[in-house]
Amino acid sequence: MDVSKSWSRALSLRANLTQQWLQRYGWEILPHPAHSPDLAPSDFHLFGPLKRHLGGMAFETEDDLITELRNWFDNLDVDFFRVGNNSLLSRWQKCIDLHGDYVEK
Repeated sequence: MDVSKSWSRALSLRANLTQQWLQRYGWEILPHPAHSPDLAPSDFHLFGPLKRHLGGMAFETEDDLITELRNWFDNLDVDFFRVGNNSLLSRWQKCIDLHGDYVEK
């Protein structure tokens, strides 16, 4: 049995059922790219500060890097995540206003 074909059929069936459900309840389906860095909090809010934090550092082992990442995440204030998530609303609206085009800063 080809697992990849079975998985693909299952995903297709789920997508069809989801679209039927959305249509039944009158939800508008907005077209958007499969991955938009404008709408992914990790891309627009997390990676920049993380890159600045790690800039210039060198790690002798992967464990050293993992320790530094854990320390950085542990020391982030809860407001850091709140600000990132709250900015999604305005980014979504900009994306809708631009008919799916990328959101400029």
